[in-house]
Amino acid sequence: MGFTLYPAIDLKGGKVVRLKRGDMDQATTYAEDPGAQAAAFDSDGFEWLHVVDLDGAFAGKPANAEAVTAILAGTRRPVQLGGGIRDMATVEAWLNRGVKRVILGSAAVKNPDFARAACRAFPGQVAVGIDAKDGMVATEGWAEVSTVSALDLALSFEDAGAAAIIHTDIDRDGMLGGVNVEATADLARRLSTPVIASGGVAGVEDILALKAAGSVAGTIIGRALYDGRLTAGEALRAAAG
Repeated sequence: MGFTLYPAIDLKGGKVVRLKRGDMDQATTYAEDPGAQAAAFDSDGFEWLHVVDLDGAFAGKPANAEAVTAILAGTRRPVQLGGGIRDMATVEAWLNRGVKRVILGSAAVKNPDFARAACRAFPGQVAVGIDAKDGMVATEGWAEVSTVSALDLALSFEDAGAAAIIHTDIDRDGMLGGVNVEATADLARRLSTPVIASGGVAGVEDILALKAAGSVAGTIIGRALYDGRLTAGEALRAAAG
């Protein structure tokens, strides 16, 4: 099984930022031009880009459409996009505009019938984002913690045709403290749907540990790349090795 790296472009106010534990008040701006950042990741050799409309996640509707459009224009690579996608019209609109895969997060918890219908309507083009805190699913840009476990939510999508489950450990996201390999690998072993890890990648050792787990399909990398703790070349070599 291949192991895919997804460099993250998180958007806030049209700029590329990284948050700590999903806190919008703890945002660090890394780039003013999202399209140029996308082009840079493209030339680095990454196969995919992971884009999140942070303002959209909190607003419940797309809020950085101009920046996403610039990203799509700046790369030849497939783009997966999450944040504020809560209805079928928005799913369809982004797919028609060139997004390869949309990510449903809060909608998967709050409106699972819609999320499953979207997976079936666009097979292979809808991923389910499961953001977990202590094993329980968080929604609304992580502002709320539900009573649904990450495993139960993931299992409920097994027959829907989701392209992937993106599992984020909130406590580790943006903290450079290392990935929760055990929780992610355990989830992946329980599912037939591919699982992508997110949150906490601090260096090459995290990529190697996730890859060694054998069940995880890939990982999203954010702050470690932007802070220079990990170069694109190092990351890609670790993933390919």
